[in-house]
Amino acid sequence: MPNQNLRRDEAALRSALISVRSYDVQVDLRNAEDPAAQGFGTRSVIRFTAATAGAETFLDFIGSEVVSVNLNGTELPPVDVVDGARIRLPGLLADNEVIVTARALYSRSGEGLHRFVDPVDGKTYLYTQYEPADARRVFANFEQPDLKAPFTFHVSAPSDWKVASNSTEQARTPVSGDPAASRWDFAPTLPISTYITTILAGPYFRAQESWRHERFGLEVPLAAYCRASIADSFDTAEIFAVTKAGLTYFNDLFDYPYPFGKYDQAFVPEYNLGAMENPGLVTFTDNYVFASRATDTQHQLRANTIMHEMAHMWFGDLVTMFWWDDLWLKESFADFMGTLAVSEVTPWRDNSWILFANRRKGWAYVQDQLPSTHPIVADIRDLEAAKQNFDGITYAKGASVLKQLVAYVGFPAFTAGARQYFRDHEFSNTSLADLLVALSAASGRDLRVWAGQWLQTSGISTLSAKVTADDGVLTDVWIVQDAVDPVSGDEQTRPHLLKIGLYNFDDSGNLVRTDSVLLDVCGTVTQVPGLAGKPQPALLLINDEDLTYAKVRLDTVSEAMVLARLDRLTDPMARTLCWSALWNAARDAVLPAMDYVGAVRRFAPEEGDVGVLASLLENARFAVQRYFPAEDRDGGRRDLLAAVVDGLRVAVPGSDHQLVWVRSLAALGENIPEAGPLIRGLLEGNATADPVPISGLPISGIRVDGTGLPVSGPTPDSELRWSLWLALAATGNATASELDAELARDPSSSAQAGHRKAMSARPLAEVKEQVWREAVLETGLSNTLLSAAIDGFMLAPPELLAPFVERYFDMIADVWAARSIELSSRIVRGLYPAAQDMAVQDSAEQHAGSSQAPLQHPVVLRTDRWLTANDHAPAALRRIILEQRDHLLRALRVQEAGRNRHKP
Repeated sequence: MPNQNLRRDEAALRSALISVRSYDVQVDLRNAEDPAAQGFGTRSVIRFTAATAGAETFLDFIGSEVVSVNLNGTELPPVDVVDGARIRLPGLLADNEVIVTARALYSRSGEGLHRFVDPVDGKTYLYTQYEPADARRVFANFEQPDLKAPFTFHVSAPSDWKVASNSTEQARTPVSGDPAASRWDFAPTLPISTYITTILAGPYFRAQESWRHERFGLEVPLAAYCRASIADSFDTAEIFAVTKAGLTYFNDLFDYPYPFGKYDQAFVPEYNLGAMENPGLVTFTDNYVFASRATDTQHQLRANTIMHEMAHMWFGDLVTMFWWDDLWLKESFADFMGTLAVSEVTPWRDNSWILFANRRKGWAYVQDQLPSTHPIVADIRDLEAAKQNFDGITYAKGASVLKQLVAYVGFPAFTAGARQYFRDHEFSNTSLADLLVALSAASGRDLRVWAGQWLQTSGISTLSAKVTADDGVLTDVWIVQDAVDPVSGDEQTRPHLLKIGLYNFDDSGNLVRTDSVLLDVCGTVTQVPGLAGKPQPALLLINDEDLTYAKVRLDTVSEAMVLARLDRLTDPMARTLCWSALWNAARDAVLPAMDYVGAVRRFAPEEGDVGVLASLLENARFAVQRYFPAEDRDGGRRDLLAAVVDGLRVAVPGSDHQLVWVRSLAALGENIPEAGPLIRGLLEGNATADPVPISGLPISGIRVDGTGLPVSGPTPDSELRWSLWLALAATGNATASELDAELARDPSSSAQAGHRKAMSARPLAEVKEQVWREAVLETGLSNTLLSAAIDGFMLAPPELLAPFVERYFDMIADVWAARSIELSSRIVRGLYPAAQDMAVQDSAEQHAGSSQAPLQHPVVLRTDRWLTANDHAPAALRRIILEQRDHLLRALRVQEAGRNRHKP
């Protein structure tokens, strides 16, 4: 549909012209259980003022039909005023009322009103997801965040359903002439933006509690929803406990009472995000309802998401950015505050910031080195750009920079500034300048220079230590900062308040911190005071305690120690930071990828943090798959598999660690046919799995009991079983009938996705052709099943995927034009031919390691030709292609560097 991509300048003109007083929205969902019903009725009554009488504006709506438009009592023929995704409103008065009656469409993409039929019991579930601009898929509105208003929703639906919205239910009455249906009328909301309105409808299971804040006199009803078929796995006690702890913490911290009445949380299927901060009714992916065995880290991640969304009630819902340039004003703060709350008031106090350093900052480091990197305060010209901007920079880099800001101004000043910000701008919209005023006043510091250096520049600083020593005694230490803005090309050194940790071995042989220096790093070179004359430490750790945002390079002595004795480093945060330094060095081809994987093989079994262990094994597997030269890859896979099997053997039976090792075994098995007997043994419950030859050594099988479990080990429930079946399918060791039989055992939605992925992974040309047709040419797959099919498709030997390279570049523009941005993004990103190898070159130039070799790779050249020929393609589409090209180039460069290191 044309005119979907609202531009920032258009939104600014509209908000200068109009102010919205109220919405009254009716939605009729009575036909939702009929699979033949493609759409539903919707009616919007919108009251607004116009600054200029006689002017014209427009509403936003994406649906199947606009039935009628009535502006100030005059019927406007839809044929005259409907233009694609817009409804023109000419001849405005000072005070206006527009009534739009329309037909909207049920969604399978997770955008708008998503309809899901549970394969277990056939029940139909509905929920909405709008950010950044999909409320217009459900009702006509002014779709931009700065046109806030109160919303009153009315929903007609089957009487035996649960129906919820942002505000409390005021009345429920039978629908005249339809004895099986009722109408739910909800109270008006406080002024909020369109993208955080929401509707939930279906035969959901609901649990209820309440929370009270004595000082504020608040009594807040709590509810938690999920599908009926997974209610037995719904651990509401933990969810409510985290929720209550968070509400107490944030109400006290912000000194501003939670304003939105009730606090519902709905866990919904086929969700595109982790969660969404709709005030009064937060929605989450129901992957957080752990129907399969989950590690403690997974529980912590859920708690972090609950806290993240709760922080949005203030940062984002109460005070909202004017436009998507300042998306960070809510997402960076929520990411930081969510981690902070987990560290303060939950059982995961001790490792909340470790998880942040390990996962969130790792995401930011990757994103910030792509050609699409951008300032935290981004230049978002339109809605397509906004959709692509929910990335590691806006979330995790922004949160990391806020952590640096807290260290810079102090937590009391930061808190005081936030409190004033909420009081000054409640229920309104803000930009960066408004926040800086509050924080500067509270801290006594002019933060404009700091904001310019951290929030309005792009790229990542690299900090390294220049160490000089004489006979084991330090003579000088300098911190060198390398920071070039990749967008402007200018040097952009940033101020860093950080700690330098000095670590040495104690009498027990453990590596412990023996000294530290708090340091302000300014400019390109900063001397570390007070270290001259001290013994050179075994490890000098820049950014100890992870106070700032930067890549860290270990000096030569420290890197050698880490590679040799990392298991002796007892502090879990310091250990995580060392792992991060090694991984960044491997990605940058500074450290051989083989050395990184070797460190994982040696030290992962000693890693106590389950979340860190999982990341190490994921990184090592990725390094073998993408960063090892092709001729070293099979050996690397088998060596890593041998280490994983050994780790599985020694893990405590039934522990989270054992579950992580089993998952890693399954993931590695996707590319190692020889692991098939061991994996099948786990699935079938053989007394002893067949020996697996790995690197020439017989690896004895893991003993299993009659239910297919490692002895006293994790239950291979649906999620784990499908990961094992996927490994067999991808290596040609599972038949379609076996996969169908497994699905018959458990027809749940997660099993449906597992089955689709495994069926798509079978290494047969006819299978790949069928999956390509279903994913690219047809439209029958939902968002979740589409991703499963693509993921399975890409698990294939290179020769099976080679015929699709040219077809990929031929189809992406058409797919982008025909599909929603959510589905087209999944197809374009997921099917990019990223798994490529540098061929072994015979020429003297290539033998010498020409830096240009990766740029001459056929897929890189084909990508470049597409970018040149499609220089006017939508910016969001080009961004995906540019990012995928960069991932490929990085992998090829690391491969080439690894190969050249082994040449004479």
